[in-house]
Amino acid sequence: MRRARKFLLWTAVLYGALLGVAAALGTALFAGLPESERAVLLAVLAERAPVLAFAALILLFVCAGAVKWLFDEYVIAIHGLAEQTGVVAGANESLRVHTEGAREVAEAAAAVNRLADAYRDLKRDAERRARETAARLEEERNRLAALMAELAEGVLVCNAEGRILLYNEQARALLAAAAAPVGLGRSVFGLIDRAQVAHALEKLARLARPGEAPPTTRFVTTVGAGRLLRVRAAPFVAASGAMAGFVLSLEDVTGQVEREGSRRRLLHAFAAGMRAPVANVRAAAENLRAFPDMNAQDRERFVGIVAEESQALSQKLNEALREYADALKAGLELEDMRIADLLDVARQRIETTLAVSVALEEVPEDLWVRADSFALVQALAFLAARLHQDYAVRLLRFTARAEGAHVALDLGWRGAIVASDALALWETEPMQAGAEHTPLTLRDVLERHGAEVWYQRGGPAGEGGACLRLLLPAGEAAPARGWVAAAGPESRPEYYDFDLFRATDASRALKDRALRELSYTVFDTETTGLEPSAGDEIISIGAVRIVNGRVLKNEVFEVLVNPRRPPSRESVRIHGIDAETLAGQPPIEQVLPAFHRFCEDTVLVAHNAAFDMRFLELKEQAAGVKFDQPVLDTLLLSAAVHPAQDDHRLEAIAERLGVRVIGRHTALGDALVTAEIFLKLIPLLADRGIVTLGEALAVSRETWYARVRY
Repeated sequence: MRRARKFLLWTAVLYGALLGVAAALGTALFAGLPESERAVLLAVLAERAPVLAFAALILLFVCAGAVKWLFDEYVIAIHGLAEQTGVVAGANESLRVHTEGAREVAEAAAAVNRLADAYRDLKRDAERRARETAARLEEERNRLAALMAELAEGVLVCNAEGRILLYNEQARALLAAAAAPVGLGRSVFGLIDRAQVAHALEKLARLARPGEAPPTTRFVTTVGAGRLLRVRAAPFVAASGAMAGFVLSLEDVTGQVEREGSRRRLLHAFAAGMRAPVANVRAAAENLRAFPDMNAQDRERFVGIVAEESQALSQKLNEALREYADALKAGLELEDMRIADLLDVARQRIETTLAVSVALEEVPEDLWVRADSFALVQALAFLAARLHQDYAVRLLRFTARAEGAHVALDLGWRGAIVASDALALWETEPMQAGAEHTPLTLRDVLERHGAEVWYQRGGPAGEGGACLRLLLPAGEAAPARGWVAAAGPESRPEYYDFDLFRATDASRALKDRALRELSYTVFDTETTGLEPSAGDEIISIGAVRIVNGRVLKNEVFEVLVNPRRPPSRESVRIHGIDAETLAGQPPIEQVLPAFHRFCEDTVLVAHNAAFDMRFLELKEQAAGVKFDQPVLDTLLLSAAVHPAQDDHRLEAIAERLGVRVIGRHTALGDALVTAEIFLKLIPLLADRGIVTLGEALAVSRETWYARVRY
């Protein structure tokens, strides 16, 4: 019951009770008087009726004042004390309750604060023990995360219903062109064709045998823009023996398939082109052998056939080798690697195959090059072989240094003087070093790398020496991956959530699901103004996902939008985004479909959601999307949890619940704050018996703020 109704009810009850007591006393007194005195009393009362009415009105005000004092000192104070106690117990144990009520209520508040101190100490002690217990588990998780990060293949771990429980960065990169983004709790069927995954799971179920190692199966699927992925699927079983989920390892085989197709076409063309010349040579040879006494004219004709077809065979063989070399050159895959590692491999190869000593000069450890290591090592070994064979060079020196956006790699020696045209000849020869040979030429490798080579005096051998200098494209250092023990839980992106193994998509309706079980997209918008129906537009959308009760700060959406109109001065003063910043940004028709994909299969959450949803609704038709999922509003939920509080602004709620506000009035910053507030509100709602999504939506509709329209 609302406070005003309670106040009126209690005032009426008290006023009625006092009037009833006065009436009862008057009736008793009137009944005990003689008839003569009764007539006199009635006459007096009739004469004093205005005075009695005024006294009754005064009594009403006295009753209202007494009830107000009682409400202020006890009822409202105790209600506020209960709300604050709930916040201490459910969201912010550092909060200390306070009241402006009567002395007895203040004493109760002091007792609650003493209990809060004890509760905080007990909770912190329990948390300390929990952290110590979880440290070993976290160490194991970090080891797994580091291992996953170092794998060359992409990995997805899914529960039995296809919800993603774990993924690594390689999987995110491989599936970047998929229709939906990769994320914890998302369905793998939005990334990989459902029919192929289902067929693979059926095969795994048929192949599984009790007591044997889990089976595996493979298939190839397409992911956007014609990319081909080879997927290997393997199950994992629960303690009960049932399949609890499956692991998918992903490998990009687009290049491999193209190269294999090129090799097959080359082989087919080679075989087809060789068949006729070989047949002609064979026929001519058989005739020459079968008829040794044939006349000179016929013999000359058959010999001519052999010579002509042999020349044709030689030409086709050379063409096939050139095509094979082109295919090899196209297949070179450039990767970033440390130049020190590359030169160490080249040194070992040269010393092993050529018996040439190689000195590795000091090379910066942080110097990276972008190269196909196998082809480049072959090229360096080839150059070393030519220097050794043609000029008897027995000692080589490697050094490297950065030169702008390139790396200068020097292969130096002393004594021998190389002819000026030698390098030009070497560039066109198929490379060979010892027993290793390839149809690729040095020029092929250089062109594929976008590199150059030249001969010059000096170099790492110093005065009297010379070198071959290769100018290679510089690479980027590999990002630090794995885990950092001293940085705490926020230092590493949370790409795994093993608690999701317990998640299940039951057949019950979404509104009957518990709030703790659902996945959410918490979002916020910045706009040109405050009137969506009057032409104001979205200029920024920021969002973050909540899965299994955790804010996934690595899975965010943050995009600026070109509103095609300048933002108002008032709005610029708030969010700081001006027209110049927005000039080159994509329009809302491009941004909204991407945001729709980001938040699919989740419940939307926002603060003052009616405002943001109105902006989205007005652009749905133009963008070709529909936001039809349930929406929760932290403003309405706060009003439902704390009806005695008058301030439900984002900052006020954050202060009340102990949430630190960072990045206020930026779309992503406000979304992150709203997400933390929402997680704090869930246990407070549960304390009031509001557990499911349907109950949260119902209680939101009952608040006064739900009447606001935009």
